[in-house]
Amino acid sequence: MNSHSFETGTEMFEHDVLEASKNVPVLVDFWAPWCAPCRVLKPILEKLAVEYEGRFQLAKVNSDEHPQLSARFGVRGIPNVKAFVDGKLVDEFTGALPESGVRTFIDRLIPTPGEKLRRTARTLVTQGDFDEAERHLRSALELEPDNHALRLDLVELLLAKNSHEEADQLFAPIPERERDERADRLYSVLALWKKSQQLPEIDELEAKLAANPDDLSSRLALGERLVTEKRFEPALAALLDVVRKDRGALRTSARKLMVDVFNLAEDQPDLVSEYRRLLAGALY
Repeated sequence: MNSHSFETGTEMFEHDVLEASKNVPVLVDFWAPWCAPCRVLKPILEKLAVEYEGRFQLAKVNSDEHPQLSARFGVRGIPNVKAFVDGKLVDEFTGALPESGVRTFIDRLIPTPGEKLRRTARTLVTQGDFDEAERHLRSALELEPDNHALRLDLVELLLAKNSHEEADQLFAPIPERERDERADRLYSVLALWKKSQQLPEIDELEAKLAANPDDLSSRLALGERLVTEKRFEPALAALLDVVRKDRGALRTSARKLMVDVFNLAEDQPDLVSEYRRLLAGALY
């Protein structure tokens, strides 16, 4: 037993593993006293916990004494080692691997220097220190220019500051085949911003609509402009009006943009739910 290796169970799992893994990777060794392979693996894990000097924590769970945890995390054979990072299960293996195999498993979990800076930046964002977060992300990207998750963090931060042009430049190196759901969402934001650069200003569009409320092309353009400024509620209202009044290409464009906004405004579930209902009513 050492400061980086400890026993845990059902009552303390949330604190010892899920919360602790937000600071450092936590390996959970599900074992039992009668399990011979467990007795082979245990000293390897404990040795490496000492060697790595706190770069990961080792939590040991007696699966006989805590069957609820075994059931909760789908333990079907022991020893079963599960790795948690940021409160989530990210990797695992079953059986007694040799030390080299365990070491390889652990090394995949240890955050790189760039990843450490990224985690600090995420904390700074939650504290509202966006400038310092941006400095950390820029430093991290210099260390790891091929880290797409890190690049997307910086793109997202720049978009929040309305620095669309630089965000677009930073996004460009990410190959389309390697984009995940978040990358697709940010790409949509950037695409809308690029399109908005060809549109009249909001004041001009509102003046046109005041003079002619049935100018649906201007109403669609207004919706596009409002989306780029993250003014989602008035944007959805404008787009819904186009969907209700047009039966051609403008309606199709407005509907597609509303669906994009539903993804962009995922942090406003009530707004999204309301306009999903209204859109469905307008279409059907």
